[in-house]
Amino acid sequence: MSERDDEEREFDIKWADGAEHKEPSARARMLAARWKENPPGPVPFRADPEHVGRSGRRSSWVSTAVVLGCVAALIVLLGYANFRASY
Repeated sequence: MSERDDEEREFDIKWADGAEHKEPSARARMLAARWKENPPGPVPFRADPEHVGRSGRRSSWVSTAVVLGCVAALIVLLGYANFRASY
């Protein structure tokens, strides 16, 4: 690109950013049309404390332990295969 093209492009970006009215995206238009007919219900910012229990936290720890165990087993298996291939 020449220097003149860069200047023109910069001018176009400044001109577009300075527009008074910006058209909403297609997704925003779709959601506005859908919500006009059927508005969404209220959604809490955080879950109710009664719905959060120990089982939810335990399951995340269990899944984390399973993933880390699989990764460790894969590393050991690849190391063993590399060790056997070198002899």
